[in-house]
Amino acid sequence: MALVGAAHAAGVSDDVVKIGVLSDMSGLYADTAGRGSVESARMAIQDFGGTVLGKKIELVFADHQNKADVGATAARTWFDRDGVDLIINLNNTAVAVAINNLARERNKMVMNTGGASDILTNEHCAATAIHYTYDSYAMGNSAVRGIMAQGKKDWFILGVDYAFGKAMTANLTEFVGEGGGRIVGSTYHPLNASDFSSYLLQAQSSKASVIALANATADTVNTVKAANEFGITKKQTVVPTLMFINDIHALGLKQGQGMVFATAFYWDRTPESRTWARRFFEKMKKMPSMVHAGDYSAVTQYLRAVKAAGTDDGLAVAKQLKSMPLDDFFAQNGKVREDGRMVHDMYLVEVKKPEESQYPWDYYKVIKTIPGDQAFKPLAKSTCKLVKGAS
Repeated sequence: MALVGAAHAAGVSDDVVKIGVLSDMSGLYADTAGRGSVESARMAIQDFGGTVLGKKIELVFADHQNKADVGATAARTWFDRDGVDLIINLNNTAVAVAINNLARERNKMVMNTGGASDILTNEHCAATAIHYTYDSYAMGNSAVRGIMAQGKKDWFILGVDYAFGKAMTANLTEFVGEGGGRIVGSTYHPLNASDFSSYLLQAQSSKASVIALANATADTVNTVKAANEFGITKKQTVVPTLMFINDIHALGLKQGQGMVFATAFYWDRTPESRTWARRFFEKMKKMPSMVHAGDYSAVTQYLRAVKAAGTDDGLAVAKQLKSMPLDDFFAQNGKVREDGRMVHDMYLVEVKKPEESQYPWDYYKVIKTIPGDQAFKPLAKSTCKLVKGAS
């Protein structure tokens, strides 16, 4: 009771609740986040009524340019000078790690809706940091299970050469081994590569049944296009581990058909997701990615937690989020664990054939709903220091 009273007494700092969207606004990750993430956050604030605890909610945004130092400088300025209470998005693992460290030092909230690596809730976890939309463990785990069920055991990994690609490669290696398969080789390409031929030739010569892609957005699209051009997809199964609906839109159903992967959100899955997605489409002229949906959900749930806690104090709001169920058009059966992982249902999908698509953006068949406690890393495997018994 004393803690609750102290939280309510703290109230709202600077008489405003300020939310910052720190995203790739101009690079290869901008289409799946970027301006769409700003609009998603704005929609959430407007739908909440524009105020919380009688105080105005403000929104700011910046471009991290996929550079950890640029992102850290922006976040430091927001936290130290501008009174930002929450930073969302962070759709680059290297940037996200830097911001987690700042949030830990300054008792500020971070809700990572765009970064993928599961190191953010393991060695880089923080009491005020929540990993919201997906992570490399859940995406890789779900994809490997789906493909291994088809009896394909030999895997080659083609990944992007930075923190996300390395984390996803480690996850895939673990899952394939646990499933009785083997990794026959791996290679890494630069971020935003212009030519994938040499990397795909390595994958082709390995004769692996499966070529897993530990990259994202334009890199994934260009890898799949090149694999089709080289005829690789006729003999080997290409499995993207972080695929967005925007990527399928860019790739086209003719080249994307039949691919199986996991997603945290599909706009056409439920009446509620369709209603929100069409509102988003009216503003952005494209359907939302899972990051965009995660942005809206995270901001909404954060504001609910601020209202319930009676304060925008980072630690108090994080504790509130960890104590309440999260359920909306994005977060099905959602809950935030002590390591900061927001666990929720995930979906295994297959890309439709061109003739199966009945209207624009009708791209996925949902094969299976994967309960969150099966998709995400169990706490027993956690290395987060906030988890009792973690190593």
